[in-house]
Amino acid sequence: MSKVPDPDSKVALVAEFWDFLKTRKKWWLGPIVFIMLLMSLLIVLTEGSAVAPFIYTLF
Repeated sequence: MSKVPDPDSKVALVAEFWDFLKTRKKWWLGPIVFIMLLMSLLIVLTEGSAVAPFIYTLF
């Protein structure tokens, strides 16, 4: 495995995940994680707006 920065930093988590994807050839996990991050960002950003009821009906 590659050298990872300070284990307590958030960059270390991303670097370790990227190293895991490269080493284990689990490229199919990338799109899943990306879509989950996008959906969670959408929920957080529309949480207090008038659009929120329409977003929650998607789920």
